[in-house]
Amino acid sequence: MTLREAFTRQSAACAGMGSPFMARLMALCADRLGPEGPIGARLHAWAGDLSPAGQSVPLRLAGGLHRLSWDDPALGAVYPPHDPSDAALWTAVAAALDRHADWLDAWLDSPPQTNEVGRSAAFRAAAHVLADRVGLPMVWWELGASAGLNLRWDATALEAGGWRRGPADGIALAPDWTGPPPPDSAPEVVERRGVDLRPVEDPDRLRAYLWPDQPERRARTDALLALPRAPVDAGDAAAWLEDRPSREGRLRVVAHSVAWQYFPEETAARAEAALRAMGAAATAEAPLAHVSMEADGGRGAALRLRVWPGGAWEPLARVDFHGRWVAWRA
Repeated sequence: MTLREAFTRQSAACAGMGSPFMARLMALCADRLGPEGPIGARLHAWAGDLSPAGQSVPLRLAGGLHRLSWDDPALGAVYPPHDPSDAALWTAVAAALDRHADWLDAWLDSPPQTNEVGRSAAFRAAAHVLADRVGLPMVWWELGASAGLNLRWDATALEAGGWRRGPADGIALAPDWTGPPPPDSAPEVVERRGVDLRPVEDPDRLRAYLWPDQPERRARTDALLALPRAPVDAGDAAAWLEDRPSREGRLRVVAHSVAWQYFPEETAARAEAALRAMGAAATAEAPLAHVSMEADGGRGAALRLRVWPGGAWEPLARVDFHGRWVAWRA
């Protein structure tokens, strides 16, 4: 996939996920970003999968530009709520690429880390299934946890169609839900921890990856940022997973959302092997569950579950990448 194709694909994805500004910015990058200048040269020479299903190069650039727009008046003047012409928008962006080349070059080294709070709707729904079936307190471990916001999914409440799952004072998540509701159970998290190659300490990095014309996502993120942070270790997901202990009388849950695609092949293979080894040793008194919300080429992401003893995959739902809708099928 060429850089132009990656930006074009990202533009279409942004349009489909309700961000006209991002759709326009990505389309302009597709049409006008050439190999001139340090940033253009680096992006055009990028090796590997540039697409949203791979290294998400367009979103890396978009996040950096959004962050700069808060401190650069010329760039901020063409970002929402302003509505410039395409010519004015691109002129400001092109100037920023040159003016902040060194800063952007360092920013591009890291993949997007949105820590999208809307994905907690998927984690909560899966947790209700697990609480209904297993009925044990949960130890919740997240791979690719970023800042750990979705480790606090139990501080949210899922509501749709007249039903609600979660605490009365929970941060409301109200996706467009189709299908029956998840079980009306009471999941309990007694321990939580995550891992990320680069845990996000700077909240503004998270905010930068939220799309500028979607303030509701910023509001949800700020609400969870106001809570005590869950611990996130710095490290390789596979090595970290290999060190997770058994927990008698607890359901260990390994979860991830739109993170597996960023793992190197070796990490992904080791993590899968670690899960299978942990599953083989699981018992009814110390079971293991794996909750996966990842792109698979279909609409949105596939939310799947497997539980050991057993270990067979079960589809739960299809979920919008930002949690705007859930097509429940469990």
